[in-house]
Amino acid sequence: MSEVVRLTLVSHALTDAMSAGRFPTDEPLNPTGHRQVDASINVGVVDAALCGPEKRTRQTAELLGLQADVDGRLADLDCGRWRGDVLSGVRPADLAIWLTDPTRAPHGGESVVELVDRVRDWMDSLTDRRSRLVAVTHPAVVRAAILIALDAPPKSFWRIDIAPVSRTVMHFRGHAWTLRSNR
Repeated sequence: MSEVVRLTLVSHALTDAMSAGRFPTDEPLNPTGHRQVDASINVGVVDAALCGPEKRTRQTAELLGLQADVDGRLADLDCGRWRGDVLSGVRPADLAIWLTDPTRAPHGGESVVELVDRVRDWMDSLTDRRSRLVAVTHPAVVRAAILIALDAPPKSFWRIDIAPVSRTVMHFRGHAWTLRSNR
């Protein structure tokens, strides 16, 4: 029997930036976000919990009752100089480049391809042991993980919608990640 890694990715709860259509800074959860987690999911039995370094992921993990270790590889997509700006304030030509070419980062931060590579390295580091892991992270990191599991092209990144406090479960069984549908 092959070793199995069960990875549950939890997207952090709502923030003011998400509600306002702004690129995030290191902001906390808003009151709605706190309520979302209170009425939220059961992550089940876990051997280890991880979270991104931002306040919103750490707070979500705490509200879920997890003692999560911070892992910088679970950080949000770096939006460079767009941090804190409203989406409508970005030059349309720059936004079009960012949304259609996953190799480019007109904001001076991280490209989608760079994010996918970072998440792939992190996921590869998890495959050598049998364990049940929970990682509280960002919609962008969850999208990247889904692309990796499905061996989908980075241009598909923006076609995946990840809701606040949603749960995405994956398994690694000796050779590849699989995506598991949840009820």
